[in-house]
Amino acid sequence: MNRTWAFTSRNIKELLRDPLGYIFCVGFPLIMLIIMTVVDQSIPKETVKTFHIENLAPGVAVFGQMFIMLFTALNISTDRSGTFLMRLYATPMTAGDLTAGYIIPMLIVSVVQSIITFAAAFIISVIIGNTLNVLGVLLCMLLLIPSALMFIGFGLIFGVLFNEKSAPGLCSIIISLGGFFGGIWFDAQSTGGIMLKLCKCMPFFYCTKSARSAVVLDFSGEGFLLPLLIVVVCAVILTALGCFTFSKKMRADLG
Repeated sequence: MNRTWAFTSRNIKELLRDPLGYIFCVGFPLIMLIIMTVVDQSIPKETVKTFHIENLAPGVAVFGQMFIMLFTALNISTDRSGTFLMRLYATPMTAGDLTAGYIIPMLIVSVVQSIITFAAAFIISVIIGNTLNVLGVLLCMLLLIPSALMFIGFGLIFGVLFNEKSAPGLCSIIISLGGFFGGIWFDAQSTGGIMLKLCKCMPFFYCTKSARSAVVLDFSGEGFLLPLLIVVVCAVILTALGCFTFSKKMRADLG
C-alpha cells in the first residue's frame, strides 16, 4: 500500500506540473459551460432544452471526463516510452501497485473537476434565475465516479497499447464520438430514428443520461437505473481490461 501511495503521489505531482491539464481538464469545460449558457439565453426556451443549465452542467461534466482519459493515456504512454517504467519493473512494485498508482490520481482529478464544474454551474444558475437542486448535484457528482472510471479505463488501455504519439489521437476519436453520440450537445432522445439507435449503442449516451437524471432527481428505471447500470458495467469491464492489459504488457517486457 505504501508503494502504491508513493507512486500515486508522484503522478499527482506530474499532473500538477502540466499546464495543459489545467486548460483541458478545468478551463475548457468551464468555457463550454459559459458559452452554451449564453447560447441558451439567446434562443427561445422551448426550442432546445439541452442547453438548460440542469441538462448542460451534467453533460459538460461528462465531457470533461473525456479529457481525463486523454491525460491517463499520455501519462502512461510517456512513462513507457522512456526507461521510467522499466526501472519500476525492477522494484518490488506489482502490476496492481502501478495501475492503482495511475488510476487513483486521475480519479481524484475527475472528482475535483466535477466539483469545480458544478460549483460554476450553480453560480450560473443563480445568476440566470434557474437554481440547480443541491441534492441532485451532489448525487450526480457521486454517480459520475463510475463514468470517470470508464474513461480512465479507456486511457489505461490506450496508454499501454500505443505510444505517446498514437495514444492522444485515439483518445481524440473517443472524445469526438463521446461528445456526439453521448447526446451532450443535442437532444438525442428527441432526434429519434437511427441517430438515437446509434447513440444507444455507445456507453457515452448512458453516462450523460444517468448524470442528467440524477441532477433533476428523476429515478425512473429508463432514465436512471438502466443507464447507471450500463455505465457501472462498462466501468468494471474497461478498468479490469486496462489492468489486465497493463499486467500482460509488464510480463511481456520483463520476459
